[in-house]
Amino acid sequence: MKYYSALSRYVAPPVSLKPTRTVRFPNDIVFQDHIRQGDLEQVGRFIRARKVKLDTLYLSGMAALHEAVLSGNLECVKLLMKYGADIHQRDENGWTALHMACSDGHTEIAKYLLSQGARVDTVNDEGEVPADLIDPEDVKLRALFEARGAV
Repeated sequence: MKYYSALSRYVAPPVSLKPTRTVRFPNDIVFQDHIRQGDLEQVGRFIRARKVKLDTLYLSGMAALHEAVLSGNLECVKLLMKYGADIHQRDENGWTALHMACSDGHTEIAKYLLSQGARVDTVNDEGEVPADLIDPEDVKLRALFEARGAV
């Protein structure tokens, strides 16, 4: 006769533990994700730990600064510039960060890029300067370029 304690009927039978799988993504992919999410702390950590290079063109065809502009995150753009992102770097289509800011209507980012020396006369692969990409109804962004004589 076996002796069972009162708790034995509540104890789960032993379970065989299988090793868990972990998925690891390349640093560049994780870094881009942090940029898109606006996680400035992680973006800074990746840069300081030299896990990424700011001039890398990712599979998206863009560099980190382009990704930050597209996300509309001015603080991320400033952080990348602080760590040496090239304001004149072109993506795979010849677009600069300023082209992207104009195309997407990010007036504050465009203003910042211009204050940091972004060129208004850079031509992309389609022959367009940043001002060519401004929505005609975007009065603020258009005025920013008109004040510089770039429209």
